[in-house]
Amino acid sequence: MSPDAREALLLLGCPEVPVQQALALYLLGRLKAADYAVTCAGNPAVLQLLRVSDPDRHYIGPVVEIERCIGELAEKKRTPTLCVAFAHSDAGLTFAATARYLLPEARFVLLAFGREAETLAGLATFPCEKIVDVAVHNPTKLKRRIDEVLA
Repeated sequence: MSPDAREALLLLGCPEVPVQQALALYLLGRLKAADYAVTCAGNPAVLQLLRVSDPDRHYIGPVVEIERCIGELAEKKRTPTLCVAFAHSDAGLTFAATARYLLPEARFVLLAFGREAETLAGLATFPCEKIVDVAVHNPTKLKRRIDEVLA
């Protein structure tokens, strides 16, 4: 990581939908290769899944519980230029909307997935780039869309 690395933030939701884990690790690798310093924020369960999935920390860097992260965003202690918010529930969408409000200058990508993906994306009235698919188990379509959006 160069000293000029840009900052990115991944906001992860509850880990009950399997595609989130694969896509989070994929994004971590991709953003690291693009010289981003990436912080992952989520609940303790999702953060522990990341740690277990990458024990040597090839991909994951700093992790922070999501409530603390939101507080740090509000206090301007974190100012990422890119935020990717994962949402498969109302709670995930609420965290995404809050982060968007606190990061008005950042590039903001909403990744809506799971059985209610279309509904959630429709409820996201804040400015963002949307990647939407009803994927639960197969991340292929979402990965392809991530590649298109981040190209």
